[in-house]
Amino acid sequence: MGLGDRPRPINLMKKRIHEVLGATIAILASCLIQAKQSNVLFIICDDLNVHLSAAGYDQVPTPELDGLASESITFTRAYCQYPVCGPSRASLLSGLYPESTGVLNNTVDIRETRPGTVSLPQRFKDSGYWTVGVGKIFHNSKFTPTEEAWDEFIKFTNDKHGIEIKAQAEFEAKNGSIDDRKNRQAWKAFLRAYSTQTHGQTPPGYGPTDLSDEQHMDGKNARQVADWLDNQSYGEKPFFIACGIQKPHVPFLAPQKYFDRFPLGEIEYDPIRLDDWEDIPEKAASLRFRPFGFEMSKENDSLRREYMQAYHACISFIDTQLGLVFDALKESGHWEDTIIVFTSDHGYHLGEHSMWGKVTLFEECARVPMMMRVPGMTPAGVKSDALVEHVDFYPTLLELCELDAASPLQGKSVVPLLKNPEMKGKNYAYTVVSRGQQLGRSIRSDRWRYAEWFDAENAELYDLKEDPKEYTNLARNPEYASRLKIMRKALAEAKQSAGRER
Repeated sequence: MGLGDRPRPINLMKKRIHEVLGATIAILASCLIQAKQSNVLFIICDDLNVHLSAAGYDQVPTPELDGLASESITFTRAYCQYPVCGPSRASLLSGLYPESTGVLNNTVDIRETRPGTVSLPQRFKDSGYWTVGVGKIFHNSKFTPTEEAWDEFIKFTNDKHGIEIKAQAEFEAKNGSIDDRKNRQAWKAFLRAYSTQTHGQTPPGYGPTDLSDEQHMDGKNARQVADWLDNQSYGEKPFFIACGIQKPHVPFLAPQKYFDRFPLGEIEYDPIRLDDWEDIPEKAASLRFRPFGFEMSKENDSLRREYMQAYHACISFIDTQLGLVFDALKESGHWEDTIIVFTSDHGYHLGEHSMWGKVTLFEECARVPMMMRVPGMTPAGVKSDALVEHVDFYPTLLELCELDAASPLQGKSVVPLLKNPEMKGKNYAYTVVSRGQQLGRSIRSDRWRYAEWFDAENAELYDLKEDPKEYTNLARNPEYASRLKIMRKALAEAKQSAGRER
């Protein structure tokens, strides 16, 4: 290069200024992104156990949740505090154990048992978030807060499906309109007996429908969330969107195509052990298996397969609907600034220990699916075996969004686990359930589960490492006396702590 070809000093200076300005702008933009409050998408299913490929159960492919799991932390040992809808949701949405909420059944409102408690969505609304909910978040519409928690809340129902329309036509041809007051009770009884698809909860209904995805309430729920995101309904505010998925709660209804994915003959399960209840306290059982049509310690293979097929069809259906939500979040440009939480209110028995439904302290009932994706924090596709609880959601989301608690919380933030999934979680997870006016109580450690049904004489102790299905109760085995003493003391401490505000 000749002397005349060299760049002039002034050009070098301009180039350097442009580089510095560019870098400064990039840093400022990054700071603004970091300073912006994170959005939250909170998804809670109803009666969903861990029968998901995303949770390691290979009989039910869940590709949409698999995709979420591939970018999230999956907690393999997450537990609810009470395996019934109302008490569980009251606990999760308040960050308090059931003994502190006072909600120990489905008929009690936390606003009456513990006035002034600030729910999770209310805390976000008070902090300037646009808060909306769809579907089942709180237990029912009676217990759902309105203007203090939500900018908007919507509840959908299923469209009427063909079998119900046919049943109505047959009934009215003989009895007159179902709207006539004199026909109401007769119509309910007629519909309940018409087919498995028209059953309610007793006996639980199940079977395919002729409805499209968008005619089912969960199809409507997912599409409503997508609509909020597509139309940027939140405006300039950060958003807290709660999506309550109703399935797989009974009746187990879904479009036919989802049933076709689970041929009856291909369903696998562990048969009932005839001696299973010889060493388990009687109060540990829930009698919900009777409305399902089963008997204690007696297998009914064909009926069990039908119910499992229907339950799995519902899971496959909701997985597809959630795909619409995830796609809308990405298309709206908020995939990278939105915290996603996915869980269920509690687990669910499908014949294990002869049990059906909920209301037990066994692993199948107390354990819940749980995934969390925090952009820029959570490593992708990681599983954590740390013990975590539902009460931990509330303080975790507050910390992630840099908000203070407005009322006492008993949960513990899992943010350290989100940053480092190899860390140890809690020492114990605590779950309770009512039997009449008394509570059965249980704790789980990394290896052991211990339960008491009102007193230490009616106890359970399981080695979850050697006996993950909880078949052998060691509570009366003298070889485990020292372990029993440790777990009994830990349960007493958990009980005391759960009834005390922090």
